[in-house]
Amino acid sequence: MRRTPDHSIDEQFVNRWSPRAMSGEPIAEAELLRLFEAARWAPSCANNQPWRFIYGLAQTPYFTELFNVLADGNKAWCKNAGALVLLVSRDTFDNGKPAVAQSLDSGAAWMSFALQACKQGLVVHGMKGFDPERARVDLQIPAGYTCEMMIAVGHPGPLEVLPEPYRPREVPSDRHPVSSFAFAGRLIPR
Repeated sequence: MRRTPDHSIDEQFVNRWSPRAMSGEPIAEAELLRLFEAARWAPSCANNQPWRFIYGLAQTPYFTELFNVLADGNKAWCKNAGALVLLVSRDTFDNGKPAVAQSLDSGAAWMSFALQACKQGLVVHGMKGFDPERARVDLQIPAGYTCEMMIAVGHPGPLEVLPEPYRPREVPSDRHPVSSFAFAGRLIPR
């Protein structure tokens, strides 16, 4: 499927999607660090930078710990990832006041991470299909942090590496038109 924007934008936004087919080839730590560097420059409320990434490279104990907190449906294809990443956000500012925009800021960091991965020719797929409470315990995440999402990173793989139910879904999805979510002056619910 060829995605076509309705308005002229940079192609990086249209080309980014969330494939699942990964080759199983390990990700070099240097490749992953470039993704974190991109995330570093994301916008952040009061420059709080609340995002924290916990990662495990394939074939390491950290990968196994992260893999074990995934939902079974995601384990079926994440086994071929070169790295797994858990994005968590700190719930407060340095002064202890609540960081009410930490999830939004962490989402901006995730988008920077994803766009850089796409630019590097990597597959990156974000997901909520994991057990945040088990992640908190198994990964020893202290109070004051929210488990936001899991991310699988890998080198592109052939469609055949995916279990059958995932193969038909391995295409970029379309998006709602701008007119369905951007309104002049008043919200028009759909």
